[in-house]
Amino acid sequence: MNRRLAILCPGQGGQHAQMFDVLGNGAHAMALLEQWGMRDALGMPPETALQDTAHLYANRSAQPLLVAAALTSWDAVKNVMPQPALVAGYSIGELSAYAVAESVSPPDALALAAARAAVMDGCIASEAPQAMLAVSGLGLPLLRDMLPADALFIAIETGKDSAIVGGLREHAEAFRVHAEQRGGRVTPLPMGVASHTPFMQPAVAPFLAEMRARGFSDPHLPVICGISAESVRRKERAVETLARQLADTVLWDQCMDSCAEAGITIALELGPGRALSRMLEQRHPQIACRSVCEFRSVAGVAAWIGRHFGE
Repeated sequence: MNRRLAILCPGQGGQHAQMFDVLGNGAHAMALLEQWGMRDALGMPPETALQDTAHLYANRSAQPLLVAAALTSWDAVKNVMPQPALVAGYSIGELSAYAVAESVSPPDALALAAARAAVMDGCIASEAPQAMLAVSGLGLPLLRDMLPADALFIAIETGKDSAIVGGLREHAEAFRVHAEQRGGRVTPLPMGVASHTPFMQPAVAPFLAEMRARGFSDPHLPVICGISAESVRRKERAVETLARQLADTVLWDQCMDSCAEAGITIALELGPGRALSRMLEQRHPQIACRSVCEFRSVAGVAAWIGRHFGE
């Protein structure tokens, strides 16, 4: 059988204080962060952000931290595996994906993650705080009908009966009650920015300008576009869709299908966490899925990849 590898880059939600210690690579990872300008991207030492939960989950620091975690993991494992067939990233993870595909350098990716977070934070009015919710147990057509107009929107489609919803916090509790009455399950997420909803539209043009100033190049590997599930191979399309992604719905369910349709047989998530590998494994059980956080060493990753490519 022809084996094809996908690399998955996560979004927010799985970050934790030890996320740079994965694979026993902590000292080297911290050295890379210094080399890549992480202190400037965060506006503080990385250790400060990691040790304070308020910083760890704040949008302004979470986005650079997650891109950095994915890229330090990639630096650790990239030389012990075959070339990936494609890369896919979830929300901010799509920026990480373009760095894995060498469309943008790690220092520029961290700077862009900080800029992305800043322009998104600028879309939050003090009198109208925002929220995000994980919803399951409701079909997407029903969910769309239940959302209050101009207040809550589907931000990320993750399955036929699961999604992430974002919008105004003042409407979240009433929606939760309504959804649970209809048999749904609703979990508030530790994010105060309604990503991938029309509330982020004012951030699109500024972020597009930031990306153009950073000198993207054509990706060396195909990257799955979050808002269309297409395979992107040109820098112009990369920056356009990355900017639009701030305010458009991410079609993660379709992105997973694109991986399967591309013949992917093995997927490695760069972490932190294993949310993406778990979702892909559930949707397409024929794909062998793991996250770097499940291994104790780079050698363990190499052995797992080697076993699958040797079958």
